[in-house]
Amino acid sequence: MKALPVDDNPSFREARSFSHVDTWIFDLDNTLYPHTSRIWPQVDERITLYISELFGIDGLSARALQKYFYHKYGTTLRALIDEYDVDPYDFLDFAHDIDHTDIALDERLGAAIEKLPGRKLILTNGSRKHAENVARKIGILDHFDDVFDIAAANFVPKPDRRAYESFLEKHAVEPARAAMFEDIAKNLVVPHDLGMTTTLVVPRTADPFREEFEQEAVRAPHIDHVTDDLAGFLHEQVLPSGR
Repeated sequence: MKALPVDDNPSFREARSFSHVDTWIFDLDNTLYPHTSRIWPQVDERITLYISELFGIDGLSARALQKYFYHKYGTTLRALIDEYDVDPYDFLDFAHDIDHTDIALDERLGAAIEKLPGRKLILTNGSRKHAENVARKIGILDHFDDVFDIAAANFVPKPDRRAYESFLEKHAVEPARAAMFEDIAKNLVVPHDLGMTTTLVVPRTADPFREEFEQEAVRAPHIDHVTDDLAGFLHEQVLPSGR
């Protein structure tokens, strides 16, 4: 399955197209790679371990606290900065110290991203180092103009509007001429409100390491397109439109 229509309900407005887009914005984790790459489960486990060691609590308690932080603040890191004055760079280095063995080269995705006209940018709640390491293994790093990471956003995470505004200002992006690809539906609300064409990237098979709401093929007015095959979608739904 490559592209999933947003909704057949006539009350939904016509999905925005890509014909006018000159800036292509991609989330990193669970968007530019499939969950079978085992990247996010490792990061998630490292965050749990960090909390366990920071507070001297067992793994189950650390996991519960981690999820509480995530739901309240958007990221565990934001909570640790605000409530415990944790050094964000130490946290990011620890969380992203993972094994990249299972990340496969994705030539089809690389070919599609390379052909997109205009700038290509990564917008992530992770670190620049993590994004570059992963994108390099996938074989797509050289196709991107830059990475805007959580540090560049002053550690304000998506879906906070300030994160997007910082990104837009730094890279002089005109939202009405931009497209955003993201795996979590709520992270597309602000981009769509700002005028971007939005695409939700969902897994082909359920990811047991993520919460159900994080991988749902949501049909909502702020989502223009839904796909479970990003490379196929770019080749078949985006590039043919006069490109």
